[in-house]
Amino acid sequence: MSWTTAAVLDWTVKRFTDAGIDGARLEAQVLLAHALGCTRVQLYTGFDRPLDEDELARARALIKRRLAGEPVAYLVGTQEFWSLPFFVDEHVLVPRHDTETVVQVVLAQRADRKAPVRVLDLCTGSGVLAVTLARELPAAQVIATDVSAQAAALARRNAEHNKVGDRVDVRTGDLFAPVAGEVFDVVVANPPYIATAVIATLDREVQREPRLALDGGADGLDVLRRLVAAAPAYVAPGGLLALEHGHDQADAVRALVDATGAFAPAATEHDLGKQPRVTWALRTA
Repeated sequence: MSWTTAAVLDWTVKRFTDAGIDGARLEAQVLLAHALGCTRVQLYTGFDRPLDEDELARARALIKRRLAGEPVAYLVGTQEFWSLPFFVDEHVLVPRHDTETVVQVVLAQRADRKAPVRVLDLCTGSGVLAVTLARELPAAQVIATDVSAQAAALARRNAEHNKVGDRVDVRTGDLFAPVAGEVFDVVVANPPYIATAVIATLDREVQREPRLALDGGADGLDVLRRLVAAAPAYVAPGGLLALEHGHDQADAVRALVDATGAFAPAATEHDLGKQPRVTWALRTA
C-alpha cells in the first residue's frame, strides 16, 4: 500500500477518534503537517503525494506519542496565545484561551495603552501573559517570575521571539521574592489552583503537564492565599490585581482579596466558556 498524505491523515483521524481524542481531525492535521514540515493548507494541496520512509517514521512517532497522552503542543513545541506564537515544553503549562481573560481585564483598565506602566506577572510559565501585555502596552516595563528555572528560560526565549525581550525581565524565584521592595501598576498571575486530589481525575493530557504548575494544595487555594496576602505591598495605589482561578473558586478568591482591606471590592470576569475565571480589584490609596 502506498501511504499518501490523504491515507495517513484519514488513518490518523480514525485512530484519534477511536481513542476519544477531542478535535481528532484538527490534531491529526497539526501533527502530520509538523511531521512533513508543511502547513495544514499544504496538506490538502498535496493529498495524493506518497510519503517517503523518513516522513512516515516521523508521523508514526508523533501519532504514537499522542495516543500515549502527550499534549499536541508539546509534540510540535508551539502553541498560539492571543494570536502570538509561543514555544512550549514539558516544563510549562500548555497556554489556554481561558487565560486570555486576564489580558482582557488588564486592557479594560488601561484607558491609555501607550502610557508608561510597570507590570508584574507571577507564575509566568511560558511567559504568555508577560509577553502579551508587553506587546499590547508598548510603554510597559514587565517583570515576570517563576519558581522553575526551566520555565523562566522558556519565558525569556518567548519574549525574544515576540520581540519584547528588551522590556520583559524574567526572574527565577517564588512569587514576589525576586521583586522585593518593588511596586507595580499591574500585577497578574495564573498560579497553580487545582486541588491536589482532583489532579488524578483530569484528562491524561493535563496530567502530563508539570504538577508544580497545577497543584494548589488541598483546596487549590494555597498559592492564591500566599499571593493575595502579600499583594498589597506590591500593588501601587490605584493599581490592578488580576488573578486567574478555577471555575468554582471565584467566591473564595474575592473573599481573600476583600479580606486584605487594601483593595476596592473585587469583581470576577467570565471566560469564553462563560465560566468565572479571573478575579480582579483596584488598590485603594
